[in-house]
Amino acid sequence: MKILLLEHPRNIAPHRCNDIANTPLSSSLLTGYAAGMLTGEGHDVEIVEGYLEGLSYSEIESRLTAVKPDLLGVHIIYHWQTDHRLYAFLEQVKQGGLCSYITAYGYYPTFAREEILRDCPALDSVIVGEHEQTFAALAGALSRPAHQEDIPGLARRDAAGNVICSWREPVQDLDTLPFPVRTGAMLRLPEVNIQGSRGCYGGCTFCYVNPYYGQQSHWRGRSPENIIAEIDDLIYKWGRRDFYFTDPNFFGPGQKGQERALHLASLLKSRNIHFGLEARVNDIHDKTLGPLVDVGLRHLLIGLESGRDQSLQRMNKMTTVAQNERALAILRKHGIEPNIGFIMFEPDSTLEDIRVNFVFLLRNDLLKDLFITANVLYHHQIILKGTPVFRQLQNEGRLELSSSSAYEGAAAFVHREVAILAGIMRRITNCFFNCMADIWSGEKEQPEHTRESYAKLNSLLVKWFETALKKLEAGEQFPLEEQNAFVREAENAIVNYPSLHAKC
Repeated sequence: MKILLLEHPRNIAPHRCNDIANTPLSSSLLTGYAAGMLTGEGHDVEIVEGYLEGLSYSEIESRLTAVKPDLLGVHIIYHWQTDHRLYAFLEQVKQGGLCSYITAYGYYPTFAREEILRDCPALDSVIVGEHEQTFAALAGALSRPAHQEDIPGLARRDAAGNVICSWREPVQDLDTLPFPVRTGAMLRLPEVNIQGSRGCYGGCTFCYVNPYYGQQSHWRGRSPENIIAEIDDLIYKWGRRDFYFTDPNFFGPGQKGQERALHLASLLKSRNIHFGLEARVNDIHDKTLGPLVDVGLRHLLIGLESGRDQSLQRMNKMTTVAQNERALAILRKHGIEPNIGFIMFEPDSTLEDIRVNFVFLLRNDLLKDLFITANVLYHHQIILKGTPVFRQLQNEGRLELSSSSAYEGAAAFVHREVAILAGIMRRITNCFFNCMADIWSGEKEQPEHTRESYAKLNSLLVKWFETALKKLEAGEQFPLEEQNAFVREAENAIVNYPSLHAKC
C-alpha cells in the first residue's frame, strides 16, 4: 500500500508569538515513528514536510498527484485556531480523487477528535493516542477488500454520523518499536531529535502528555542499549553528533530512573556527542548530572513553573520551591545555565503570588538572559483540552472556550489587578518578540555589541514589569487609558531601539 504522511503548513500568529505549549516537543517524531512502523509492515511510505520545507498547498498537491497514495495520514498541529485552510485542502484532495482514505493523528486530533471530524468531512478517521500500532492496523485493514474499521485506537463516524472511539493500550516495551524515519528537512535542524521515553510519572494540571497515552498511562523508558543503537545508527549514516531528547521527562521515577540515566551515560562515554534534555526538578541530582555532563550534556530545560509553594500545589507539580532552587544550584555547579518553564499568571493568581514569583526569579538570577526574561515576565497558563485544568474549570463553570477553536479554553483572572498586569506584559512582550523574530531566526544579523544591547533591553523589561506591579500593589486603579499609555511608551522604546527599528 502507498502511504503519504503529511506535516502540514503552519502559521505563527503574531499575538501568540510567546505562547509555546501548543504541542509537546515529542510530537516532532510522531510522523517519523509512523513511517518506521508502516515501512516495517511492508508499505511504501513517503513523508511530505510541508512545514519544514515551507511548501504551499499547490506544491503538496503536486506531491500527492505524483504518489497517488492509498492512505493519507495528516499530523495535525494546533496553531492557535481551527485550520480551515487545511480542511479545505483535504476536501479538495478527496473530491479530486487524489486519495480515497484520509486519517489524522497527533495530540490535537486526539483530544479534539469530535470537533475535527465534524468540521472536516474529508477526514475518514482520527487515530487517538499512541499511533504506531493503530496506524499499522488501519493500513492492514484498508489493504483488504472488505476492511473493518472497528480498530482500537481509531475514532470514526458511525452510520448516524456520531463519533465512536475506543482506546488502544500503549506499547509497554518501547524497544520493540522501529527507529523513526528522519527526512532531509529534519536532519538539517541543528540537533537531531531523539526520544528515550514516553509519558511522565507526574500529574501537572496544565499538561496533556499522560492523557494522550490513555487514562492509565505511566512513564515508559527505552533501554539505554536501544537508545545507543539509534545514536550509533545516526552517527554512522549521517555523521550527526548533536542530539536533543524530546522526552517530557528524561529521567524515570525514583532510584531506578537515576540508575538508568547513569547506565546510559556509561554507554555514551566513547560516542563524543553533545545533547540536551528536559527534566523535572526533583530528578536533578548531583551524582547523576555530573556523569551526564561528562559525556556531552550541554543544555537542559526544567519546569520550575512557580516560585511559590501554594502555586505549585495548585498546579499539582509535586515539587517545592526548595527543590527548584536545589536543582538550579546543581545545574550551575556543573556549568549548565538551564532554560526554564515558568507560569507567571494562573487564573487564580494574586498580586502576592506575582510578587513572590518576581522575587524568586530575581533571587535565583533568572532575569538576566533576555530570551528567558521575555518569556517568564509574561507567560500565562495555557489551557488546552485534555488537561486536568481544562476539565476542572469546565466542571466549575469557569471555562471560556476560544472563538477560534473549542480545543483551547481560558478562564478570567479572579483578581482584576492581576488581569491588568498580565494584559500589559502580554502586549509589551509580544511587541518585543515580533521585533526580535528576524534576529533570533537568523534572517537578520545580530546587533552590534550584542551583549550590551541585550542587557539593556533585559533591564527595560524588568523595569516595566516592576513599575506596573508596584503601581497595582499601591492600590492605583490603573484605568485603561493609563494602561495604554504605559504600553505605548514601552512599545516605542522597543521599536526604536538601535538595531531593532528596521524590523519593527
